Amino acid sequence: MKPLIIKYKSVIKFILTFILVYVSLSICYKFYLDFSKNSKFYPDYVTNLVANQSEELIDFVGYDAVVVPHPDEPSMKLIINNKYLARVIEGCNSVSVIILFVSFIMAFSGKPKTTFLYMLSGSVLIYTVNLIRIVVLSIGLYHYPWRRDILHTVIFPGIIYGMVFLLWIVWVNRFSSMIKKNE
Repeated sequence: MKPLIIKYKSVIKFILTFILVYVSLSICYKFYLDFSKNSKFYPDYVTNLVANQSEELIDFVGYDAVVVPHPDEPSMKLIINNKYLARVIEGCNSVSVIILFVSFIMAFSGKPKTTFLYMLSGSVLIYTVNLIRIVVLSIGLYHYPWRRDILHTVIFPGIIYGMVFLLWIVWVNRFSSMIKKNE
């Protein structure tokens, strides 16, 4: 009979790697946010970029969108057709979700090149779907303001986290060397 530590070596490796990568990236992100308080981009560069790209996409689909810095809090006000609808805050920029995604992929790493390319393409996909999510949510709030709670707290988080979960499933089943070693 094998000792428990050897028997569950791959599980322990996964958990420790996930925690190490997640904590490291989260600390780096916290430093980035702290550093951003003194930058010309408000509230931070990525959130500012997401707000401005959302504005451009909303304009592209036929609405008149404007984003402006919120005067009272670190966020960008999103206005469609002169109607203030939402705030784009730091949590809307998808960085925290990407950190979660990357941490899992690193914990279930495969070949270095494949792992890197999957993390990169998955992160770009998450970022892009997040932009589309903000646009659809904003237009949904414009037309159906009484559905704000279900749109913002159930449907749209489900879309982004559901996509991350599917990306994880694809990774584990198609690319991860950890699973292949244990088969």
